Amino acid sequence: MKINQRIYEEIKKNNNIITTSQVLSLGYSKQLLTNYVKEGLLERCRQGVYTLPDTVHDDTYTMMLRSEKIVFSHDTALFLNGLSERTPFIHTITIPSNTALPNSLKGECICFYVKPDLHDVGITDKNTTLGNRVRCYNAERTICDFIRCRNRCDEEMVISAIKNYASYDKKDLNRLYAYARQFKVAEDIKKYMEVLL
Repeated sequence: MKINQRIYEEIKKNNNIITTSQVLSLGYSKQLLTNYVKEGLLERCRQGVYTLPDTVHDDTYTMMLRSEKIVFSHDTALFLNGLSERTPFIHTITIPSNTALPNSLKGECICFYVKPDLHDVGITDKNTTLGNRVRCYNAERTICDFIRCRNRCDEEMVISAIKNYASYDKKDLNRLYAYARQFKVAEDIKKYMEVLL
């Protein structure tokens, strides 16, 4: 048995990954994926996500494929923005408060909820260490998130994030203060920045 040519081309186009929904949109059944897994032609790395055998699994990217609403935030966004060298053991995501976290992701990530009108503020695309593009918050939004949620975050991580941002050569203080006003943390941001800049 060989992988269907159209499916194989889609897999190669997506960095050796394919989802059940992509296979269905090509006009094939879920059963075909099950057959490929049984034959050892594909490996199931997450619910609804498959890779070619012996492919390095990009867990950040495959997690994002599970929901259009997932945006990587906090320590994961810090890492993706180059503000931390510490790879997160468990990813942190943010979704709108009117959305439910998919069951397949419960226990696999730390989830923050935010008002739907604030969810899209500061979204950008960054490359994972394996070169896949994922949605995450930019550096300024990430700093505001840490200040807003500092009671739920590791204090050392919060202080380190702010210090790293202060010495970040791509920082945009105007954007930071605009977001800080939106998220009602302007006074806190001002105090930290006055000390560090």
